[in-house]
Amino acid sequence: MTMKKCAALLFVGMLAVGSFGCQKKEGAEKPAAPKGAGDTVRIGFLGALTGDVAMFGKPTLDAMKMAAEEINAAGGINGRKIEIVEADNRGDKQEGASVTQKLISRDNVVAIVGDPTTGITKVAAPLAQKAGVVLLSAGSTGPGVVETGDFIYRNTLLDSVAIPACIDFFARDLGYKKVALITSDNNDYSVGLSQTFRDASRGKGIEIVAEEKIKDGDKDFSAQITNIKARKPDVIFFSGYYTEGALIMKEARKQGLKAKMFGGDGLFSPKFIELGGDAVDGTMLALGFSPEQGSPITAKFVEGFKKKYGGAEPGVFAAQGYDAIVLLADAMKRGNSTDPKVFKDALAQTRNFEGVAGTITIRANREPIKTPLALLEVKGGKFTLKAKVPVKME
Repeated sequence: MTMKKCAALLFVGMLAVGSFGCQKKEGAEKPAAPKGAGDTVRIGFLGALTGDVAMFGKPTLDAMKMAAEEINAAGGINGRKIEIVEADNRGDKQEGASVTQKLISRDNVVAIVGDPTTGITKVAAPLAQKAGVVLLSAGSTGPGVVETGDFIYRNTLLDSVAIPACIDFFARDLGYKKVALITSDNNDYSVGLSQTFRDASRGKGIEIVAEEKIKDGDKDFSAQITNIKARKPDVIFFSGYYTEGALIMKEARKQGLKAKMFGGDGLFSPKFIELGGDAVDGTMLALGFSPEQGSPITAKFVEGFKKKYGGAEPGVFAAQGYDAIVLLADAMKRGNSTDPKVFKDALAQTRNFEGVAGTITIRANREPIKTPLALLEVKGGKFTLKAKVPVKME
């Protein structure tokens, strides 16, 4: 290569470096794109797909995807399609925090739906609040969630609403007076639900004749049932999850205790019936959804879910996951923005939203009020609707 050619190439290279340098400088001076900008609207799923609480997470994700597909087929959100970003937190609080942070910082989501459990939602909420990302829990029902800040919401039937309504029904219609209370004391959801029951039972003619504590993961409940049996309760109120609930009832029947069990949505899983068998027959659950609710929008959802997922009937977590995506999309459309700083205010103004799980209004404290309450009963090896209890809308 001649010296002349070398000089020419060097000159061209210097021009190129100078050009790139100018471009980099100009780009650095531009403001960062607002969250929500991009080809798709990214919404994260926070929940368990494996582990003990996967029965809550997987149907939530399935229904989220179904809702996103329907919204996208109808034109999306102002022409942009919803993209669901998923990960598995395995029902672990530490992993829940890690997944939340990844959804925010790596995946650049504008909103997160989850977690279905109260404990992990309480871990994720401060991270979402600090980042300015909307977190809408489609499952947590215990206290101490939305108090984190103005980006935190949920669309579930709250224990503080459901339990008082059920207690009235029990005392008035079923004649229950004496209750044995069992709490899983390493489970935030269970601890909160038990306290809600204590508070709601005051002045209702309900007497808590026994209180026992267990832990998630325990297998032997013979001592607790022996103590409870001596107090002759009309019903056992268990505030924990389905695995322990099923084993508790098997032990109760083994010892000849005839009292039925009552609990919240933590008992709602096919595994509860699979593990408990005949021992859980008659168990009652307070939920925010039943496939038998009978409204046209619910019937359409149930039919669509069954068709999409091989005949599987949707439960409360699927219904709430579906409604969460539709609620977020509705807020973005009404706010004319996918920036969470904007559409969170539209979400806060949601009134009388007709969801597949019932009518939802977001109150001033970002908590939902929804109707009706579905009281389910395990009967003939399946969950059946025992009563629809109306909830007064504020």
